[in-house]
Amino acid sequence: MKRQFLLILCLIAGTLSAQDYTRSSSQNAVKTSGDILFVAAPLTCLAVTVYKQDWQGLKQGALSGATSLGVSYALKFSTRKTRPDGSDKYSFPSAHAAVSFTGAAFLQRRYGWQWGAPAYLLAGYVAWSRTYADKHDWWDVIAGAAIGTGSAYIFTRPFAQKHNLAISPIATLHHMGFHLSMNF
Repeated sequence: MKRQFLLILCLIAGTLSAQDYTRSSSQNAVKTSGDILFVAAPLTCLAVTVYKQDWQGLKQGALSGATSLGVSYALKFSTRKTRPDGSDKYSFPSAHAAVSFTGAAFLQRRYGWQWGAPAYLLAGYVAWSRTYADKHDWWDVIAGAAIGTGSAYIFTRPFAQKHNLAISPIATLHHMGFHLSMNF
């Protein structure tokens, strides 16, 4: 897990630290990396649920994603807010942020923080990339993040609850630690 997290941070740092870019090509590079991670979020959720053969989780993830996209696009077409770069009138809310945060919240809620923490980091990067590339204002991505997180929290039942996960501290005269138990 630490290696995956380190690799992700290195990729992000490499994207951001390229010194020979002008501002517009830097914006394009960040926008492209954000677009790639935006697609990676739902694919990661799909891959994890299939790998774990968690069909109930797959259904919950699909409902979360559909709700997040539905609400985002309903708001986009009803508010018609112009993007900061002036390219169109579909800025509010950020669907990239909504989808990315749906995936992060789903992974965290369903499988715990060991999956959720890196996913939230990547979702934060996707949201930031949208403001850096002048596709959204900060309130657009905050609204998208709230829609995505809320959608996942509505439909996703925690893995810990499903498997009766219990964690308790242990302290003796010579040892300290945690006791973990769960049903399979």
